[in-house]
Amino acid sequence: MTEGRERLRAYRAKRRGGATPEPGVEAADAPGPEREARSGGRSAPRFVVQQHHARRLHWDLRLERDGVLKSWALPRGIPLDPGRNRLAVHTEDHPLEYLEFEGEIPAGEYGAGTMTVWDSGTYEAEKFTAEKVVATFHGERLRGRYALFRTRGEDWMIHRMDPPERPREPLPTKLEPMKATLARLPPDDEGWAYEIKWDGVRALAFCEPGHLRLVTRTGRDVTRRYPEVRGILGQLGAREALLDGELVAFDERGRPSFQLLQRRMHVESEAVVRRLRESIPVTYVIFDLLHLDGRSLLELPYEERRRELEALGLDGERWQVPRYHRGNGAALLAASRERGLEGIIAKRLDSPYRPGKRGRDWLKIKNVRGQEVVIGGWVPGQGQRRGRIGALVVGYYERDGEERRLRYAGKVGTGFSEEELGMLAARLGPLRRRTSPFEGRQPPKEAIFVEPELVCEVEFSEWTRAGTLRQPSYKGLRDDKPARDVVREEEQEV
Repeated sequence: MTEGRERLRAYRAKRRGGATPEPGVEAADAPGPEREARSGGRSAPRFVVQQHHARRLHWDLRLERDGVLKSWALPRGIPLDPGRNRLAVHTEDHPLEYLEFEGEIPAGEYGAGTMTVWDSGTYEAEKFTAEKVVATFHGERLRGRYALFRTRGEDWMIHRMDPPERPREPLPTKLEPMKATLARLPPDDEGWAYEIKWDGVRALAFCEPGHLRLVTRTGRDVTRRYPEVRGILGQLGAREALLDGELVAFDERGRPSFQLLQRRMHVESEAVVRRLRESIPVTYVIFDLLHLDGRSLLELPYEERRRELEALGLDGERWQVPRYHRGNGAALLAASRERGLEGIIAKRLDSPYRPGKRGRDWLKIKNVRGQEVVIGGWVPGQGQRRGRIGALVVGYYERDGEERRLRYAGKVGTGFSEEELGMLAARLGPLRRRTSPFEGRQPPKEAIFVEPELVCEVEFSEWTRAGTLRQPSYKGLRDDKPARDVVREEEQEV
């Protein structure tokens, strides 16, 4: 009993009696008859894995040994693939009653948050020393042979030693999103699904236990810019998923606003991000599921991928899975127009997901004509804009065999706020060059040229016969698309 009291001293020192529902905080150290019988070696030792929604989501692995539970905190959960080791932080021993503990540890207490049993069962230990544990687990979720080994101080690693029961495809580390073609409504609604076109930034969410990466079309990791989305990991728990969606800022009327999102898109300072997430929160709107728990879903039809996505029940304050509509695209397009939205997306119900491809399985139907353009320079301002940018000179790439040529598409002189003009000057200044990046028709002779690296989005009324934009208005910079991918979009017949 004295030995048991010593083993649990660290556990009790971190907890206040009467302030937490955790077991064994004030109890006597003498194990009861049932506890002695179950821990006296007459049956296989037990284990529990608890999912712990504390300050950060993690998992706690506890192994019955010498009358207590030897414990490790796993920030990234249990590795299911032998090729991926994960951190395991050794923590204080816990009482055996913790094998069944579930509950809410109050705020202000050590480990505050919700704790649930993720899995439990028995294990067989091949080796159990102060430096290494090798064990085979027999649970519903945790099954197989694992090693825990110390690396430095209280830091250990957990490694799966045997192959999983069924083949697993690792979560991709990168993937280029599928693209939509600008088109009119399909003449026949049969076989089509329709979604709202969200006016935001396309992003893939690579979700692993305790870890999220948000990656744009250009491959840029923007996770730190949108910390409010991280809460999605709490709903996914120990599941592994690759989601496709759009980062969207909504205005006071509940409409997507690319202008509002601009104020979040280019911010890197954590302090500024914390402030802006309160005044301009961003929502991750999810519309596809590409990988789930070791299975690639890319070849599944759209309708099946959506079914699996909706089964995940992802619905939070800053993430959502909006409904899609089967057929009747004209009605949804009209409704989007009435609400002042950009348009809709049509997707074939039987279409697989083709990374990086732009075809006729996904169509975008717009209420307002828009175009992504490459900034090739600017024209100095006059009058009230003297000394600043008067208008941007923009273009698009035209393919000629293997080559791409930047074609001039006109000047964009409206739609700027004072803040935006200052930001553009700061971004374009370091890109100045002496010669024009355009081939063929050229901008006005007073134009100041830049390397064609930045992409912006504009709204306009129509293309002129000369191939320039009529009445273009600036909407904002897009750093989620490579400049070399910007081409002139024309509505296609389906």
